[in-house]
Amino acid sequence: MTTLQEPRLSTGSLLRLATAGSVDDGKSTLVGRLLHDLRVVMPDQLAAVERVSRERGLAAPDLALLTDGLRAEREQGITIDVAYRYFATARRRFILADTPGHVQYTRNMVTGASTAQLAVILVDARHGIVEQTRRHAAVAALLCVPQIVLLVNKMDLVGFDKDVFAEISADFARYLERLGVDDPTSIPISALRGDNVVEPSQAMDWYQGPTFLQHLEEVPPAPDPTEQAARFPVQYVIRSGERDYRGYAGQLVSGVLRPGDEVVVLPANRRTTVAGIDIAGRPVDEAFAPQSVTVRLTDNLDVARGELIAAAALSAPQPTRELTATVCHLSERPLGVGDRVLLRHTTRTVQAEITELVHRIDVETLAATSNPGKLRANDIARIRLRTATSIAADKYAVNRHTGSFLLIDAASGDTLTAGLIGGLL
Repeated sequence: MTTLQEPRLSTGSLLRLATAGSVDDGKSTLVGRLLHDLRVVMPDQLAAVERVSRERGLAAPDLALLTDGLRAEREQGITIDVAYRYFATARRRFILADTPGHVQYTRNMVTGASTAQLAVILVDARHGIVEQTRRHAAVAALLCVPQIVLLVNKMDLVGFDKDVFAEISADFARYLERLGVDDPTSIPISALRGDNVVEPSQAMDWYQGPTFLQHLEEVPPAPDPTEQAARFPVQYVIRSGERDYRGYAGQLVSGVLRPGDEVVVLPANRRTTVAGIDIAGRPVDEAFAPQSVTVRLTDNLDVARGELIAAAALSAPQPTRELTATVCHLSERPLGVGDRVLLRHTTRTVQAEITELVHRIDVETLAATSNPGKLRANDIARIRLRTATSIAADKYAVNRHTGSFLLIDAASGDTLTAGLIGGLL
């Protein structure tokens, strides 16, 4: 058998992080400062920022312009869409998602944080923890982001007062503890001046912890997806009558598959074995997440797009039509009991009906309001729903890929809600 394998990359070599915070807390300035001080900004980009800053009468370059790429963002001085930035140090590679702070763009924060290993939440030292801080912390916790760090920004505007930093850090830790997150890291910074971003701050010699960059380089790697049970949502069926070939193409979202492995095709619950695995039309000895491959099965089963090939073990998800989930409602269209929607889970789309709104969560107090009637934009809630046909889903805490779903408006195709099966609240 031909072996066509790419080397497995160490999960510690790449860190995905997402920044979040309230309006004007300095997220874009932080990212701009980080890129600038790491000297990864192209000379023409920096020259353009310096020119625009001079035209605005600023004494120093406005580093936020390095990340606010949309015209509307530059004109309004806010971040609207998720801005992705790629950079590296000698120790690690990074993919950074700079997410908006306005409450109406919470859906963008959900998008940016959904694949993150680290959530970076900024607060203004003058204002401390505000509602949007709590909302972003709740979203990060719900999305099971493994690590959360609090950056207390604009410390220069409070005289670098260590008591201000200590009070904000304690307030944030108490809130996260109620979300089930222990021991968050807190770092005092001034993104505008660069204090504790890349270099230690001389103005805050009372702080002995890591700089922001040091913390990024030391964050533990995410769990290796190959250590999870194999999950392979079928995206496309490949047939060739001339070669009597039938393969199932898609992305292996977790685990490892090898020829001879016993698998189960869900939700039909048919058992078979892997006959072979192809990459770019050539057979390989194994496939591992997150490779895109074609899987051939020993038995001639009628497998279609949207079905799930999973390791045939006790950990295989049980097909069901009844789901309980924590959701973040993303649309201006309200969602209520009896509403009929489309549910998109991995590559499978089925009809569904909302059967119960269990409760809505107040992000300020984490109190639950039972039977809220309707969910509106940015509401976080617990719901129950019934699907027209069965789906095979894990709990989100077990597998991010097979434990999440979207609810879609069948008429318009608009995304209504992001759901986490099981969930935390």
